[in-house]
Amino acid sequence: MGKGPTTTEASEKMSLSENIRRKKYPQAIANWPVEERPREKLLLKGPESLSNAELLAIFLRVGVKGKTAIGLAQELLSRFGSLRELYVAPLEELESVLGVGRAKIAQFKAVIELSKRYLAEGFQNRPYVESSGDILKLLYQEMRDLDQEAFKVLLLNGQNHVLRIEEIAKGTLTTARIYPREVVKVALRHSAAALVFVHNHPSGAAQPSEDDKKITRDLVFACRLMGMKVHDHIIIGDNEKFSFADTGIIEQYDKDFDSRDTS
Repeated sequence: MGKGPTTTEASEKMSLSENIRRKKYPQAIANWPVEERPREKLLLKGPESLSNAELLAIFLRVGVKGKTAIGLAQELLSRFGSLRELYVAPLEELESVLGVGRAKIAQFKAVIELSKRYLAEGFQNRPYVESSGDILKLLYQEMRDLDQEAFKVLLLNGQNHVLRIEEIAKGTLTTARIYPREVVKVALRHSAAALVFVHNHPSGAAQPSEDDKKITRDLVFACRLMGMKVHDHIIIGDNEKFSFADTGIIEQYDKDFDSRDTS
């Protein structure tokens, strides 16, 4: 029986094989220093230490011929401009990128939806709503990317727990579309003590229109008549927001209600 390769020979063969692999795939992430590989870096330093491309690369797992997972991630971010635009990109556009198939797109969309639900679930488990910032944590990501206006109401109990979120209307917001009496009926049905209204401006500007101001005043009056408090009306634009409460307008409408002539 012939002798097998010696330890030295086996080591030399492994070294040669490794060198060939490294020459053939010089960009492979497996060849990077351990502390620079996205997955290892995440485990060593935490997810906050990674760039958007590195986090996306962990999700992609593998790249394509001549391009690492990070290279593919960078191409996606460059092509769509930002994570936000990538999140809302149509299926057809995502499929046009080499290496991104329907299975990967489905996984990607599922991760985004899970993230939204995680944020919503965590928020609704909080003891109470304290400010416009709390409302934005719940609805900002969802509503800023809508291509048409949506008007929602958060129904709260006496301790400002979120009881329910209802979509009241979709489309152009006018006083003809929002009926205060219908909003009050929904609030009474769920025994709400207070309400917060939220709607978006697809145009990007968050400043309230005259219609926005009028319907907010009507809603404050209608709710006050039924013993319910309107805490705020928030308008979500493109990377900006407007709060009727933070700017003192809700307080002014409450004063208008208190000083109205009931004779």
